[in-house]
This record gives sequence, structure tokens and C-alpha cells, in this order.
Amino acid sequence: MHLIGNLILTIWIAFWVYWFVSAFSSKKSVHLGESRFALVRVGIFLMAVILVRVSQISTAKLGNFQLQQANPFVAITGFILLLAGLAFAIWARLHLAKNWGMPMTRKKDPVLVTSGPYHYVRHPIYAGILIALLGTALATILYWLAILVVLTAYFTVCALEEEKLMTEQFPQAYPAYKKSTRMLIPFVL
Repeated sequence: MHLIGNLILTIWIAFWVYWFVSAFSSKKSVHLGESRFALVRVGIFLMAVILVRVSQISTAKLGNFQLQQANPFVAITGFILLLAGLAFAIWARLHLAKNWGMPMTRKKDPVLVTSGPYHYVRHPIYAGILIALLGTALATILYWLAILVVLTAYFTVCALEEEKLMTEQFPQAYPAYKKSTRMLIPFVL
């Protein structure tokens, strides 16, 4: 299990390096004031760092419940979910191209993207990262479910705020797009 944990950590690091580097090609953001969620972002980052450290503990138990993955089938399923989720998020990021930005930001000269993964869900980057976190939890240690819960709440708030901005920017097109897609999970939510 130690090997898969290191592989997963390497994949996450590569994903975030790609994410950071690709951010430099985005359009400038229009200043909307101080981010109301800056402390939440810092808290989520610190929680992730702590969980990476905790996930390296080899005998993680909560009472009689084993937190670290022992079932190879579940671990492989989790690994596949991790890869699929990150691939979905990257596909969405590539489709947004220069229109990508930090959560709840407004871009100069915005464009409503409704193709590619955005044809299926309105927030595929969030969906992909959440799927990848679920996969990480299944493949390594269930402590990652704590971050999944926190990020699900955070991404839901971000998505709702972004949808308000999009409705303001695209008053005709966005409501119609919203009716034809789901927020995070195709055909469900």
C-alpha cells in the first residue's frame, strides 16, 4: 500500500503543478473585492497537508474500524476514480482555456463555455476534483473523506456564487444552459 500511496501523492503533485503553470495563460480577472473564502482555502490546504502526513501511518484504525485500505479491488477502483476525476478536471480546464480562473472570479471579456465536459455538467472541474478525492480515499486511507466533505460544501458554495455571476453576465444564455445541464453529477445533481 505504501507504493500506491506514493504514486497517488506524485499524481496529485503533478496535477497541481500543471494547474499552477497553466493559470498563467488565463485572462485577467476583474477585481471583486477581497475573497470571502481566503481563510477557507488556507484551511483546506492545511487539512490536506495534515492528511498526507496522517495517511503515511501504516496502522490507522478508529476503534475496530480499519481506515487504511486493505482490499486490493477497492484500492484499484479508487485509483481508477482518481485518474478519471483528474482527467475530467483537466479536460474541463483545457476546454475553458483562457477563461479559467480561481473560484468565484469574474474574467475580462467572458465567454460562456457549454461544450466538452461543460455539455454534461456546469462545474466539471469541481466534479473531477471531488471524484479524484473519493478515489484517493478509497485507494489509500479514509481520512481523505474529511477533505471530500469539506470540499463538497466549499465547491457547492462556489458553484452557486459563480452561477449568480454567470446569470448576470449572460442573462439570456445562462438560464437556458442551466436548465439543460446538471451542476456537478451528470443526470443526477
